[in-house]
Amino acid sequence: MSLHETTLKIVTNLDRAAVEAKIGELRAAARSQGHAALAQLLTGVEGKPRAEIEQRVRGALKWLNRKPELKGLAAHLELIELNLPNLG
Repeated sequence: MSLHETTLKIVTNLDRAAVEAKIGELRAAARSQGHAALAQLLTGVEGKPRAEIEQRVRGALKWLNRKPELKGLAAHLELIELNLPNLG
């Protein structure tokens, strides 16, 4: 899956499984594009409490804010962030 230049449909009703799947897709894309630091920030979040996932996602967003050339990845992570309240 290429997350570089895709159009996003804003969806705010993803459940935990869908959010975790999106994180996995983003992690894989980061690895395949050579962004090991970003991939590491998103590793091991599956099944974690909401607060820990939020912390990891926000840390990844901070990392991406310093990399404007990765705005496609940032957009996908922002979609994930919008759905964090659904983790319960």
